[in-house]
Amino acid sequence: MAESNDSVFVDVEKIYLGGKEHRVRTGCGSVSVIVYGDQDKPALITYPDLALNYMSCFQGLFFCPEVASLLVHNFCIYHISPPGHELGAAPISPDDPLPSVDDLADQIIEVLNYFGLGAVMCMGVTAGAYILTLFAMKYRQRVLGLILVSPLCKAPSWTEWLYNKVMSNMLYFYGMCGLLKEFLLQRYFSKDVRGSAEVPESDIAQACRGLLDERQGINVLRFLQAITRRPDITSGLKKLRCRTLVFVGDNSPFHSEALHMITKLDRRYSALVEVQACGSMVTEEQPHAMLIPMEYFFMGYGLYRPCQLSDSPRSPLSPSCISPELLSPESMGLKLKPIKTRVSHEG
Repeated sequence: MAESNDSVFVDVEKIYLGGKEHRVRTGCGSVSVIVYGDQDKPALITYPDLALNYMSCFQGLFFCPEVASLLVHNFCIYHISPPGHELGAAPISPDDPLPSVDDLADQIIEVLNYFGLGAVMCMGVTAGAYILTLFAMKYRQRVLGLILVSPLCKAPSWTEWLYNKVMSNMLYFYGMCGLLKEFLLQRYFSKDVRGSAEVPESDIAQACRGLLDERQGINVLRFLQAITRRPDITSGLKKLRCRTLVFVGDNSPFHSEALHMITKLDRRYSALVEVQACGSMVTEEQPHAMLIPMEYFFMGYGLYRPCQLSDSPRSPLSPSCISPELLSPESMGLKLKPIKTRVSHEG
């Protein structure tokens, strides 16, 4: 039976660490959304990087007590998984049409409409940051702010295209094999976290490797193909009027991409935080480094950690309440770099 343009919504009662899973059927497939917190509060939606879901991309951030208190006190969290990336997902049929990045961005508006959400705060990592940025361009009235971690905005470079082509071939022929997981860990983490012959692999990398085992290769391949075919959206960045906070690890393969992106955003509304000794996935590798910049960022919306007095964390967020001084990149933590915690081996 052909799907109509109207979305059909189905709730599935599943509890993950206090969150409830909703299955939202959209015009281009089913989407899993894990909801944490009081749905009367303003909404924060998250979107993970390739081959990840909320467990493997945002768990470290929400297990950091200070960050968790800031986010959970002020927001209801909606973790959106790319199609087929949720826990226990079955392989997507090869007969299903491949989604484009526009399709994935359009799924988000259907998720918002399902939950009856107006304008939302967005947080995405790398591929997920691209999807949310595209969403913000297409549906400007529905986005209050963007928190982007090691984001993409250009079409793939030749290096990334070749890298993605190799991963696509591995996924097609071998699925989630050991070599593919090594490629993905290089994408996510710094060398210190991944380990070497002299340094053992960290608990973070080991946990991520274990969670990658649960992914279906065909589902990851579909998301990878969509991201590899993404268009350059640089020209639309200046038109964004929501406040944007960009984090990037200085060891991230996408470090130069983030630097490019921040130069194309309206500097009155954006700031860059470079995190030393960190890979792409700051949310897992150094989540504590995100706390102070996010506190400044949210102050512009009248939101604070619970230890501080807040007028009403349930009140709707409005960009009109942003004080001019908090829009300056300097006050938002521009180029804030946490102190290095490793010994330099450079002579």
